[in-house]
Amino acid sequence: MALTGIEIFKFLPKTNCGECGVPTCLAFAMKLAARQVELALCPYVSEEAKATLEEAAAPPIRVVSIGSGEDVLKVGGETVLFRHEKTFVNPPGVAVQLTDTMSEEEVSSRLKSYIDLQYERVGLNLKPDLVAIKSANGDASKMETLVKKAKSAGVKKLILISRKTDVLSAALNHCAEDRPLLYAADKENIDSLGDLAKEKKCPLAVYGENLDQVTTLTEELTKMGLKDLVIDSGARSLKQLFEDQVVIRRSALNNFRPLGFPTITFPCEMTSDPMKEALIAGTLVAKYAGIIVLSDFQGHLLFPLLVERMNIYTDPQRPMATTEGIYEINNPIKESPLIITSNFSLTYFIVSGEVESSRVPCWLLIKDTEGLSVLTGWAAGKFVADAIAPFVKKCGIGEKINHKTLVIPGAAAAISGELEEELPGWNIKIGPREAAYLAPYLKSWTAA
Repeated sequence: MALTGIEIFKFLPKTNCGECGVPTCLAFAMKLAARQVELALCPYVSEEAKATLEEAAAPPIRVVSIGSGEDVLKVGGETVLFRHEKTFVNPPGVAVQLTDTMSEEEVSSRLKSYIDLQYERVGLNLKPDLVAIKSANGDASKMETLVKKAKSAGVKKLILISRKTDVLSAALNHCAEDRPLLYAADKENIDSLGDLAKEKKCPLAVYGENLDQVTTLTEELTKMGLKDLVIDSGARSLKQLFEDQVVIRRSALNNFRPLGFPTITFPCEMTSDPMKEALIAGTLVAKYAGIIVLSDFQGHLLFPLLVERMNIYTDPQRPMATTEGIYEINNPIKESPLIITSNFSLTYFIVSGEVESSRVPCWLLIKDTEGLSVLTGWAAGKFVADAIAPFVKKCGIGEKINHKTLVIPGAAAAISGELEEELPGWNIKIGPREAAYLAPYLKSWTAA
């Protein structure tokens, strides 16, 4: 459970040295409690105090990493039950399942979908995360073949599915360095599989027929020194699975450590209907699943899931923003119009969409307004002349055009005079207030 600033202060050296960048130890403790600084900034905290504070500061649901290096999927780490209380932290991983009973063509098709199905939206790259490889017949050689095929296709984040320790051990000969998730330890194989996960330093999934059994298994594995665990409650009906997800989250937030782990779910085992599978997966995105394993990826079903995930796991207190810079639309040339707007993602996509549909080659400047719209950015001092002018001068657009005419949004007409003063020699034009009128405006545009 999180400590208060006063409770944290008791563990600090109380030297008020200021070497952490904060004047006093009490102020540093308050910032630690608010998660605004890291404990590592204090050079004099004892190892004993550090261990105590790090344990107390750990989230109620452990963060589990799958993968290695920079290509890592993190699940867990959540601290609240509802999104309006605080931002959800780590989006659920979406996986496609391969089995050793599939034909080579089917395996290749699913791997291709995993690689190809990526979508650009509001400046983000939406894509699936994992490939789950299942040994359906217990043949270690076939499992190894699938792992090698997935790795040769560029897959780095894997789930290895088998209840047989020897099968998982054989597969790990080809991917242990990638830290795959091993699925799953149960009441029959807990010792052998726990030893394998510990030896290979891989995260381990736990399968129980109910939450009581899951609790017993996680307690035993924790005693073995395993901390990176993922829970499968065993439910394969939506009603029971939904209930289990809520119970696990509530229990973890109430500091019940045996259930303080992310979950893995299998919509692929709950129905043979792709549409129903997507509906189940959509429910699990909203209700706490850490990993969602699907039977196959189809663009018209995967895309809505990825968008739902993005929406739920976006910080509601921070607007979605597009990267500041120069955007080329419809292959502009040096004589093409130059327009500017804010980096609020909705503004960018509406404006760029209207420009693209106009078929007029155009240069679009996106000014960083910390995700605020044009009017809000103007009111907050983010989309104003003395902020826009330095950006126009330094962004490099002068090398791409042979005129000095800049079109600003009609909603920001008030800054035109100040902008002309800040940009001597530039002609500032006032564009339409609504993006819907951009097409006719650009078609009649002249630099004069």
